[in-house]
Amino acid sequence: MSNKKVILILLVLSLLTHFLFFGHPNQTVFDEVHFGKFISGYYTGEYYFDIHPPLGKLIIAGFAELFDFRPEFSFAEIGDKFPDEKYKVLRFLPSLAGALLPVIIFLFALELGLKQRTALVVGLFVMFENALLVHSRFILLDSFLLLFGFSSLWLYIRYRHGKGIYNLILAGILGSLAVSVKWTGASFLALAVITEIMTMMKTRQWRDMGIKIGSFIVLPFVIYFSVFAIHFYLLPRSGEGDAFMSPGFQKTLQGNAYQTQADLETPNLFDKFIELNEEMYLSNQRLTATHPYSSKWYTWPFMARPIFYWVDDHARIYLLGNPILWWLSTAAILYLVTGLLMKRYELDNQNSLLLGGYILNLAPFVGITRVMFLYHYLTAFIFAILILAYLLEREKITKKVLISIVLLIAATFIYFAPLSYGLEMKPLIYTRRVWFESWQ
Repeated sequence: MSNKKVILILLVLSLLTHFLFFGHPNQTVFDEVHFGKFISGYYTGEYYFDIHPPLGKLIIAGFAELFDFRPEFSFAEIGDKFPDEKYKVLRFLPSLAGALLPVIIFLFALELGLKQRTALVVGLFVMFENALLVHSRFILLDSFLLLFGFSSLWLYIRYRHGKGIYNLILAGILGSLAVSVKWTGASFLALAVITEIMTMMKTRQWRDMGIKIGSFIVLPFVIYFSVFAIHFYLLPRSGEGDAFMSPGFQKTLQGNAYQTQADLETPNLFDKFIELNEEMYLSNQRLTATHPYSSKWYTWPFMARPIFYWVDDHARIYLLGNPILWWLSTAAILYLVTGLLMKRYELDNQNSLLLGGYILNLAPFVGITRVMFLYHYLTAFIFAILILAYLLEREKITKKVLISIVLLIAATFIYFAPLSYGLEMKPLIYTRRVWFESWQ
């Protein structure tokens, strides 16, 4: 079967799973209460503050403008009912990004050198992953982060395989977009940079050095800065985010009490950019709030504490991953690390990149003390899925066994689908899906 046919099959199936029951529930879900307000700010012009860079919110707001969206809803509390169908416009692009991700992972796996059969399997694994599905169906940002980040890596590997310098430039652009959605997106650029440095140290060749510096340093800064420039332009008025900023910063906002104080120095655009990024970092560090569904980083590979996103009588939406895929991928990490330590495996271009990606996306959370959630593991989790596929190929698993694994994961996806789509369940049906006390 040609790669184009495989891509078409993956795309159709992924669009089906991601847009099935699209718009349900017609109520605010989890962090939509925050991101909905932030997006509305671009329409009212009122300054808001968020600990994440603005790009994800800007993308959704810009798309919604094409459909004459207007902020007529407060996004006050989880479970508040939307007054009309306009909220679907805000959920569309995150859902689309989630639907495209399995295709990108398929292409990435192919470019890594995995066989088409294995690449298809890993694409299906990502598609049949309940937590990835849930987190992409609402007004949330991580589906953009994952799509931009893995697209960047795919293009970077294409460049490494001699498929044109433009792939390196595009990799830098998409990596920059990932960072501009969430800072954790920097791991994708970091992985490419580390790979390049190690290669140059080994080969003593400095090919395309200027383009690499431009793609991985200059271009990302220009794009990241430009995103904030647009952010400031669209938020000229005083708003709820004022209190986080200095009096001088607040002076630049229309309607702010500091606007008339002549003795205050007015910061320029670059100064505002620096101040906001500093405050984003400090606010991240100052977060001390607790949450009943928070979890520590060392519990994520075992999916010990999923998250309730929405509850309405006998219907629930739960950020609960596909347990079979989750635990198999964790076993794959342990198996690969053990194999490397015991010399059953040697580091190669494939496993070093995948294991490096996993570590880069998990290790930074080790030192973070603020409240964290299972969804912080999603990027590392995809690397774990890729490592699982890599091992299945290396261990020469037969076609029948591969099909059996895919069918088992698909069946588990369907079994937990009511909790992913927010479908009504009788109490007994629900309790059968809560396998552990920590899942309640």
